[in-house]
Amino acid sequence: MLPDYDFMSDMTEETSTRFTTFITPSLKRFDLAVTTTSRFYGKKLVTDLQSGKTAIIGPDDLEEEGYLEFTFKLSEEEAAELSQFLYLIVGTVNFTD
Repeated sequence: MLPDYDFMSDMTEETSTRFTTFITPSLKRFDLAVTTTSRFYGKKLVTDLQSGKTAIIGPDDLEEEGYLEFTFKLSEEEAAELSQFLYLIVGTVNFTD
């Protein structure tokens, strides 16, 4: 049905998604969906349900200065608070093939 499409990959996978809502000490509300998948080298797929922005995040990304601010359009304080939460759930990255 799609003769002109050149698929590089097309697969279905069972995933696990954690939905969480919390308010930080600075009163910023986060509504997140954190998806665990065997793709992305063990990193998590984090979606901000309010903005619709999604990022693939692992511990190394949390160490990168300005990453959360840029990706989710947050202030430095909001990003620091989000980072504290994400450190608890992203864990270590496991390389799988």
